[in-house]
Amino acid sequence: MTTTTRSSRRRAMILVPTAAVLLLTAACGRSSESGAVSASGSQSGSAAASPACAEDAATALPALQPKGIVGKGPNGEPAASPDDVKISDADAAKIKAGNNGTPFKVALVFQFSGDWPNGQTKGLTDEFGKYGVQIISNTEANFKVDKQIANIENAIQLKPDGMVSIPVDDVATAPAYKKVSEAGIKLIFMDNAAKGLKAPTDYQSVISADSEGNGQVAAQKLACYIPQGGTVGIVDFGITFFVTNERTKGAKDWFAANRPDIKIKMGNFTDPNQAGDVAANFLTANPDVNGVWAVWDGPAEGVISALRAQGKNLPVTTIDLGDQAATDLASAENLKGVGAQRPYSQGVAEADAMMLTLIGKTVPAWIGVPALPVIQNSLRKGYQDSWGKPLPPKPEAACKTNEPKCA
Repeated sequence: MTTTTRSSRRRAMILVPTAAVLLLTAACGRSSESGAVSASGSQSGSAAASPACAEDAATALPALQPKGIVGKGPNGEPAASPDDVKISDADAAKIKAGNNGTPFKVALVFQFSGDWPNGQTKGLTDEFGKYGVQIISNTEANFKVDKQIANIENAIQLKPDGMVSIPVDDVATAPAYKKVSEAGIKLIFMDNAAKGLKAPTDYQSVISADSEGNGQVAAQKLACYIPQGGTVGIVDFGITFFVTNERTKGAKDWFAANRPDIKIKMGNFTDPNQAGDVAANFLTANPDVNGVWAVWDGPAEGVISALRAQGKNLPVTTIDLGDQAATDLASAENLKGVGAQRPYSQGVAEADAMMLTLIGKTVPAWIGVPALPVIQNSLRKGYQDSWGKPLPPKPEAACKTNEPKCA
């Protein structure tokens, strides 16, 4: 779910208590390339036996890339493509003309601050800027429902033409979002719609990463390192949240269909700041775990911190490509692959959908942004594709240390 201080969803520095770490054991903790298994589940003498397990991007990425959008929208909608909301020349002229000669104005209402909102904001800002649409407000709620409700209501008072937002809680915030449409403001959701609201009357579209597809990517890559009959630990967000639920569904469905020999054990956290503690305790209680799938990169950091403290070498995969995850992937010590979101491209698609609605057009109810497999050998390009900017200094330094595998 790309989704925490890092922020409670992405950027939290997750501290693993020393006592828990000292207890952490993993009986089958080797993640060497020998003894890897193919995606079909057969034991192999080399990870290269399965294209998805190859080290080079040219071989691995096509095998890891899902065929189209795997998931569906929050109300079961089939996916439309970002290409379905591209701006034509005729549309551009109408958008630039604004509302009776006044530039269109839009408010952004996020659930937290961090890498993911920043990537979204960059895509939104760049795309709106091409057509003269003004962002008049950009707020975050630190995952607090009351704060987000206040932010929504304050944004309504600014009388924007449109609002782009993601609910902290899709039930508790629904009445506030209902006020948006009642005020005549167009509403585009990121990732998930508020419960009970309907498109196109209450909102115009949900634009989301293919969370189920990203979960599948991370599962498929992790399977390369799990022996026949082995055990995978899933460190999951134990709260009903559409994006993270879809990621976990993608992973479980992939294992069931492609590696039914693998046993799944669950470790759930409810507070993202405690994900590292939960991971350490989970691994202590389950020494048979051969690898870990983490629901996003913040919890993955907690898992990796615990493993490093004990000198263990369990493979880890996750979803999202924050700067720390990029650094860990550059070294490939534990983190072996990522199903990344594309926050920049998602922001562009959200802006395009919003602008079309502002000139009276109907857009698809759900638009899916394709999953992005990233491995060590594709890190630089993967980061650029995800965030719309080059690899930052810290992961770049780690990548240079590990060239040519890191590319």
